[in-house]
Amino acid sequence: MSSGTILPKTKITMKDVARHAGVSQSTVSRVLSGNDAGIPIGEETRQRVQEAVRELGYLPNLHAGSLRGQKTRMIAMMIADIANPFYHAMVRAAQDVARGRQYDVMIANSDHQRENERLFVESIIRRPVDGVFMVPYHLTAEDLDEVIGRTGTAIVAVGQHVVHPAVDTVYGNDYQAVVDLVTWLHRERGHRRIGFIGVTSSHSAGVRRRAAFMAAMRAAGLSWAPELFQLGDWSTASGEHAMHALLALSRPPTAVFALNDLMAIGAMEAANARGLHIPADVAVVGFDDIPAASWVRPQLTTVAQHPAEMGRILAGALFERIAGTELGPARHFEVSCDLICRASA
Repeated sequence: MSSGTILPKTKITMKDVARHAGVSQSTVSRVLSGNDAGIPIGEETRQRVQEAVRELGYLPNLHAGSLRGQKTRMIAMMIADIANPFYHAMVRAAQDVARGRQYDVMIANSDHQRENERLFVESIIRRPVDGVFMVPYHLTAEDLDEVIGRTGTAIVAVGQHVVHPAVDTVYGNDYQAVVDLVTWLHRERGHRRIGFIGVTSSHSAGVRRRAAFMAAMRAAGLSWAPELFQLGDWSTASGEHAMHALLALSRPPTAVFALNDLMAIGAMEAANARGLHIPADVAVVGFDDIPAASWVRPQLTTVAQHPAEMGRILAGALFERIAGTELGPARHFEVSCDLICRASA
């Protein structure tokens, strides 16, 4: 990891586009801005410039020019899944903080896909904003360097996996929370055969929570068979599918931990569809404490991460960066996670 801002090695400039197209930089600028008043630009020249832009992968930097030194009164916010209620409280809290400072918020959804996260990065490079609040799963330190180096925009992020010297972060200690939850299932509820519904290793939170689960099982002296691990994709449907696979085992688990509440709720639906009683036949626990966790029947035992508090803290940190009242190295804010005991376990 670098200790400072590093510009991309293959950064394409307007000068490169002009050279490739055989025109002046001012011509490139007028083609990209759509401003050819006074000196009309021929269609052949316009097409040559646009072709050069495509071939070189040039991203126009709208932070320069007339907007230099001015405030846009806009922040951009990228969340991982707009359909997941976990993010609703976070977005609302960040918007409230922004509104209190007379700022607008532009929201993008990545669907946990790196391609969409990169599209968000490219849009921030092309279109100026004063700050960025993001929930990245796949962006690297180099990706963040690119945005900061080309725009100077302040960036804050959710997740302890985000490590960058200029990016403030907020996170819950989900590793310890998972250890505590599994320990509670064993010691307080007597479960020894516990199933796990996780996600692929491309998600750092999934890797971290699986490691915590395994550590807790080992500490409790519990054996764990590979068939007790099933993959989901954070969605209710994937949790339902994974639970059907677990319940079809010759020795199904007596309790199941799903990496988030949506998958846990899907797991409950699968158990109900098989005529099983929760928690008498199988206990189900989740993670996040979304509103639906207290609406389903039986109510879901889960871990609360407090996304609204995360949103307020991180948005506040972002506006300190925007205002210039905070110029130091990256800050890291930890929000407590709390076990919420309900009827599903």
